[in-house]
Amino acid sequence: MQHGQEHTLIKARTYTAVYGALLVLTVITIVVARMHLGRFSVLGALVIASIKAGLVLLWFMHLKYEKKIFFVMFVVAVAFLTIAIGLTFFDIAYR
Repeated sequence: MQHGQEHTLIKARTYTAVYGALLVLTVITIVVARMHLGRFSVLGALVIASIKAGLVLLWFMHLKYEKKIFFVMFVVAVAFLTIAIGLTFFDIAYR
């Protein structure tokens, strides 16, 4: 019934470290939001959110241990999303 499914055992220490990193990044998000960086507020929030999403995808969703094709598909999707968001900011900035 299990067609080639392999499970990678991940130590609880790794999950705890990733959880701690997510908590620290959440605090950094709050600090950056209160700093009023002008135009860079949104950019800072997006960068921190991207790092947090990457941590969740890699460890909690086990993307790190999947076949490389899934990681390549993820990188391509993120690249197109980055281009779309970048063009949106470019359009808004020069209206």
